[in-house]
Amino acid sequence: VDASYDGDGTHATPEPARAIARQLIPQYFPGEDEEEQFSCLVELWNGESGWRWDAENPSSGAYGIPQALPASKLASAGSDWKDNAGTQIKWGLQYIK
Repeated sequence: VDASYDGDGTHATPEPARAIARQLIPQYFPGEDEEEQFSCLVELWNGESGWRWDAENPSSGAYGIPQALPASKLASAGSDWKDNAGTQIKWGLQYIK
C-alpha cells in the first residue's frame, strides 16, 4: 500500500509517484471507484514507464511516467515536466480523462 506523499514530486521514485497518483485520482475521476481507477492506472503505467519520471523510449522519444509523445506535451501541466512525477501524473490523468 502506498503511503501519502508530501513532496512536490521532483525526482520521486516509483512508490511516492504512485502515492501522488492515488491522491490525485479523486480530483480527475470524482464519484468513481478510487481503488479500481488506481489499480488500472498502476497496471498501465507499470508497463509504460515503471513509474519512472525519467523513462524515455529511445525509438519514439515518448517520455515520463505516462510516456507522452511528443514529450513536450507534458509542458501543458507545468514547466517542471522534465523531472517532476507529480506534474507528469497530472498530465497523464487529464489525458486519460
